Amino acid sequence: MTTTATTPATKQFMSSAQLLEHWQGHRNLTRRVIDAFPEKELFEFSVAGMRPFAKLAVELISIAGPALKGITEKNMDAYNEEGFNPTTKEDILKKWDEETEVINHYFNQISEERMQENFNLFGQYEFPVYQNILYFIDNEIHHRGQGYVYLRSLGIEPPFFWERF
Repeated sequence: MTTTATTPATKQFMSSAQLLEHWQGHRNLTRRVIDAFPEKELFEFSVAGMRPFAKLAVELISIAGPALKGITEKNMDAYNEEGFNPTTKEDILKKWDEETEVINHYFNQISEERMQENFNLFGQYEFPVYQNILYFIDNEIHHRGQGYVYLRSLGIEPPFFWERF
């Protein structure tokens, strides 16, 4: 008797659509953290020499949409945080919402196959596209954690981290 071993087809852990949904859940939560700050403290309050949360939000805004645009257009322009200089919380929230649409637009142009391709993000970070995207999410979570510390230091209860709607 002869037996043949078969290997089940490799199943994909997560689709691109699920990754985008996960990321947008984090963005929804970060938006709520931005909104929880009083106006003055958003731009001025910091702990232990860290940047105020407005500057962290500008960094996040300056990375995600422009990076996805660069990936889809195969453009490796350098990272630039100088183009957006908000003066109010409303400025930040408005730009955050605009960048959410930019993210949706460009993310949906990246094929499943392209996720595995190397891309030199901002001409500095040579990784597969999916790793660059995971970096965007990780960086946002890291900075949102700083925002949580700031809010708690100000006596403000931050949004629950698991509520990403």
